[in-house]
Amino acid sequence: MNRRDSWVKRRSSRIANRVRARLLGDATPDTGCGLKVFPRALFLDLPHFDHMHRFLPALVLRQGGRVVSEPVNHRPRLRGTSNYGTLDRLAVSLFDLVGMVWLQRRWRRPIVEPAAEPEA
Repeated sequence: MNRRDSWVKRRSSRIANRVRARLLGDATPDTGCGLKVFPRALFLDLPHFDHMHRFLPALVLRQGGRVVSEPVNHRPRLRGTSNYGTLDRLAVSLFDLVGMVWLQRRWRRPIVEPAAEPEA
């Protein structure tokens, strides 16, 4: 992918994605892309919280789903300006990342045991 963002944005995004992927183990190269496709039922089963879009691959894997990443082309902003700067995104992301690590470490897939047969 040939991003045309500023070097600060590219560098901070690369570092953030590496830290996130290492801590969460989702092996997703970049979660900044807005295009994500998954079954509605799976999405409704995910824990919902503000800024969860950054962690959708890890959340889907946590639910037993599969994640496939595809490279996309750069899409420049056509209008307006971003409401987030590098430091704004960093502060929010670090807080959310700590919460995600906590969430992942406490979740265990339930063990389903067959129902006992009623005694005659």
